[in-house]
Amino acid sequence: MNILVTGGAGFIGSNLIDKLIDQGHFVISLDDYSTGKRENLPPRDNLKIIQGDIRKEIGKVDKFLEFGTQWVEEGRPPTPSKMKLDVVFHIAGKARIQPSFKDPIEFISSNINGTAHIVDLAFRNKARLIYAGSSSFYHDIYANPYCFTKWGGEEVCKMYNKIYGVPTAITRFFNVYGPRQLECGKEVGEATVMGIFEKLNREGKPLTITGNGEQRRDFTHVSDICDGLILLAEQEWNADIFNIGTGTNHSINEVAAMFGGKTEYIDGRPGEAQDTLADISAIQELGYEPKIKLEDYIDGLLNAVK
Repeated sequence: MNILVTGGAGFIGSNLIDKLIDQGHFVISLDDYSTGKRENLPPRDNLKIIQGDIRKEIGKVDKFLEFGTQWVEEGRPPTPSKMKLDVVFHIAGKARIQPSFKDPIEFISSNINGTAHIVDLAFRNKARLIYAGSSSFYHDIYANPYCFTKWGGEEVCKMYNKIYGVPTAITRFFNVYGPRQLECGKEVGEATVMGIFEKLNREGKPLTITGNGEQRRDFTHVSDICDGLILLAEQEWNADIFNIGTGTNHSINEVAAMFGGKTEYIDGRPGEAQDTLADISAIQELGYEPKIKLEDYIDGLLNAVK
């Protein structure tokens, strides 16, 4: 298939692209590199890398689809060679809860308006669209701007499905961790819990736990997330919703104990759920089963440094 991945240089997007290319698909990555990293996407024959903002530079993807693999930004081939776009994985957008409190307008612009541009691209190209939602939907969509705008992106998908017939699947991820996760950020709350813990553990520093540490999260390895997404790309669906998680959860205190060593408690953060736990029955019916357990992953990390 010919597949577009938005946010392709990011944590989840780059891991997804690796698997898609290994399976022989042709992939277009669209990323503005606001958080994605160029080193996450080494050049490959069946990968087209486009730098651009999903709100402003969707025309770069249009040009590539119109003129195919011959197109380069400096010029055009003499005749069009229209490339069929089969699937769009829309993963790009502003992420994380705490930064969203500081700039709700930017989150609305990226996660709602930006999604509209991508879904419209799928509509114009008769492609199927898989949208990366968030498990924060199950907490309170008005708890923070991030949650609200990810829900808003879902509503854009539903509207295009109902009015324009775009085949859409909404996925909701649960606390993704693994290779290329953010371990630090420009602002508090940008990095993932596992990213922070891994970095502090490597540095021999106490693990910082927000609040009382009894918050429970369904930690899902990025490889399992990507397997679930690829499984969906191979299936037929229309306006369906799929949770991608493990169906089990752990408290932050339990995760810290798996690492061992000292801990340090810091103030809790507003707008965050107390518990998350994925009901994965819908995607399990298609054959999905998570393969990687959190405790095994942490054991592997600890053994690697011994």
